[in-house]
Amino acid sequence: MRPNQLATAEAFQADATEQQVREDLAAAYRLIAHFGLDDSIYTHISARVPGRHDQFLINPFGLLFKDITASSLVKIDTEGRILEPSPYDVNPAGFTIHSAVHAARHDAACVVHTHTVAGVAVSSLACGLQPCNQWALQFHGRVVYHAFEGIALDLDERERLVVDLGPTSRAMILRNHGLLTLGRSVAEALILMLNLDRACKVQLAILASGQPIHPVPEEVRERTAQQYESGDTNRVPGQPDPHWREWQGLLRHLERPVPSSFRD
Repeated sequence: MRPNQLATAEAFQADATEQQVREDLAAAYRLIAHFGLDDSIYTHISARVPGRHDQFLINPFGLLFKDITASSLVKIDTEGRILEPSPYDVNPAGFTIHSAVHAARHDAACVVHTHTVAGVAVSSLACGLQPCNQWALQFHGRVVYHAFEGIALDLDERERLVVDLGPTSRAMILRNHGLLTLGRSVAEALILMLNLDRACKVQLAILASGQPIHPVPEEVRERTAQQYESGDTNRVPGQPDPHWREWQGLLRHLERPVPSSFRD
């Protein structure tokens, strides 16, 4: 293959890879809306542009999550520059949070941030997330916290957010604010968020009952967290991503006839 042919093939592959990420990210937005985890036009999900650590895709500010498509996503860099023509701008708070994470955590292919009622409620409890149910145990010893500093418009907050996030955590509770998850794929980040929000809902239901919580021994907590991390019970033979099975099921839901497709 000649050099110019090789360059063309590489560019085509890069375009195809980015298009797949765009479709996955648009699907994640629609799934967040489907499960009722959205907050009007606010909150945000981002995905790193394949092959780049300084560029990411994020929602156009002003669209509802149920209306987001692969082509409407905005490509932006960690300095805040919009890199391709778009009729939209981006949420300033979304830029603050997601640029911080993508610049510091190159393993984060996707970052999901929500303001759900359950998530905000647990983020506002002094006790935080409690190891009181199976979903919560996925995050046992693995969820971190970031203090509330007001709406995330101050770029100086990025440094403190990154310090609190640390080098390995995939789940963060933003105090008095909401939830944040990181994934090595869009599927992982989205499924982590679904489970984290469910854990918060169960905790609130338990608290509302007024009954004592049945304790889970520490060794069982840690073993459960490790079982989630391994993904062995969900893994499809020959498929390295343990979230693939659930992700395909979620995508099949979105492929049902709708006014517009996330692939548009």
